[in-house]
Amino acid sequence: MKKIFLMFAVVIGFALNASAQTTPAAAPAPDPNKPEFKFNEEKHDFGKVPQGTPVTTVFTFVNTGVDPLILTEVKPTCGCTIADYTKTPVKKGATGKITITYNAAVAAPFSKTIVVTSNAKTPQKYLTIIGEVVAKAAAPSTR
Repeated sequence: MKKIFLMFAVVIGFALNASAQTTPAAAPAPDPNKPEFKFNEEKHDFGKVPQGTPVTTVFTFVNTGVDPLILTEVKPTCGCTIADYTKTPVKKGATGKITITYNAAVAAPFSKTIVVTSNAKTPQKYLTIIGEVVAKAAAPSTR
């Protein structure tokens, strides 16, 4: 009786093991109609910036996809950077803008990243601004 019970347990074990080894489901095909952006540039160099003078640049993009492109969030990684962007859907072939303003308060080189989230094939894009904030020349003293 023990042998029959042991054989029955082994057969059940093999059956369960075989059923657990199913092939993974194929990944869904990418949607060919999804929107996508093409930026005029993804990195902007401000060069030397006088301390205390905010600087602004505009990243322009085109929707190269079929469906409308919707930016859901444009988030700088630093409080010293402000972003404004096209909030309406950007149709196929149309352009949108992301305006970035950097507050040049501290005299030092800088490199800041802006995370752009959307409904595009590439749902997150990273834009970068770089430069160097230089201290204003001190006023000559009158002694």
